[in-house]
Amino acid sequence: MSRAVLISFANEQDALRAALRLKSGGYRVLDAHVPYPVHGLDRALGLPPSRLPVLCFFLGTAGAFSAFFFQTWVSTIDWPVRIGGKPFYAWPSFIPIAFELTVLVAGLGTVGALLLSRGLLPWRQARADLAGTSDARFVLVVQEDTPGYDRHELWGLCRDCGALRLDAREEEG
Repeated sequence: MSRAVLISFANEQDALRAALRLKSGGYRVLDAHVPYPVHGLDRALGLPPSRLPVLCFFLGTAGAFSAFFFQTWVSTIDWPVRIGGKPFYAWPSFIPIAFELTVLVAGLGTVGALLLSRGLLPWRQARADLAGTSDARFVLVVQEDTPGYDRHELWGLCRDCGALRLDAREEEG
């Protein structure tokens, strides 16, 4: 268990400015809890780019290939029926089903991967850090046990950026 400090801000500009200042001051900003996406906050926190778009592409490709494979197998090997004089392998008629499976597999797979990667599982209890975090406040989580940590200096840096409140909590892991 390590200790972390939660610093809340009233608006996104203050939180973004504080994140940049804290990173340049040598503090380790672990996370940011914001009510909506803030442009540039991921770069300010030093987060790597998301791998979900790549996963979404591969899942969509797998959905399309599996749809084409299944329809080809059914129409040529398992149940070959000549309909309207068309050949058994009439691939243009497979396109609508392949498109639908592409969207379905990519969408459901990406949502499932997001939920698993963020630990948002049904049997886990969510923990609210500060009241109003998910609807009105912008909160930065700073690790306390970094070299050169000084709580008063941290509060001074954040207060200059417009911080409203500073709280401490125990971090898991």
